[in-house]
Amino acid sequence: SAVLGLSRRITVWVPDEARSAPRGPVLYLNDGQNLFESARAYMGVTWRVAETAAWLIERRLIPPLVIVGIDHGELRRAREYLPVEDDRNPHARGPLAPEYASFVTTELMPFIEREYPVAHGASNAAFGGSSYGAVAALFTAMENPGVFGRLLLESPSLYVGRGTLLRRARRVRRWPQRVYLGVGTTETGRDDWNRETVSDVRRLERIVRGSGLGEGRLRVTVEEGASHSEGAWAGRFAQALEFLFGTTRAS
Repeated sequence: SAVLGLSRRITVWVPDEARSAPRGPVLYLNDGQNLFESARAYMGVTWRVAETAAWLIERRLIPPLVIVGIDHGELRRAREYLPVEDDRNPHARGPLAPEYASFVTTELMPFIEREYPVAHGASNAAFGGSSYGAVAALFTAMENPGVFGRLLLESPSLYVGRGTLLRRARRVRRWPQRVYLGVGTTETGRDDWNRETVSDVRRLERIVRGSGLGEGRLRVTVEEGASHSEGAWAGRFAQALEFLFGTTRAS
């Protein structure tokens, strides 16, 4: 990456159905280490991305799609994913979210569209992530309206910058065609932070709904007792994929 000034590992999953079909949709996901391989995943737990997507494709609940896992930058993770500093994290100084967004939209996406069976256009491009990775996906989509037609946000860290992303969201005039928001009620070890996390997601829901996204375009899942973990995100991944890429009529 010329934008980031370093190399970054990318994992691209292409189902057999996508190799023989016309070019189709693509889902970009942050924190690529945690998506496919338990040997590389945090605490050995993955999102079970390939297994879940393959199951849905086989049953024709979603079309064949390519999934791109973007490895995070290790110690640079917080800086690359956040547009503002996080007072709770000493590693989140010197935010690089604009550079990361540029890397994804101007370097990675053209490469994927050139080398893999992926269709062009916002309706075929989705971006997502969890925690800081969800912040990066949200920020990138807001800063680049019309690039992504689908957005997957799991347990987004909306508290950063004292709600700066929520304030930015109020100014958005063009949201993706479909948005999935997921969060658990026991994301942290503190009751006040748990309430804050769910409240922030509900605030984002109200903002997005206020922009005209009905039930067919915005899905919000608040899972009772779910934690801030790969296991929780894996558990909601099937419903997120089916909502974002399924045949539900948008309204």
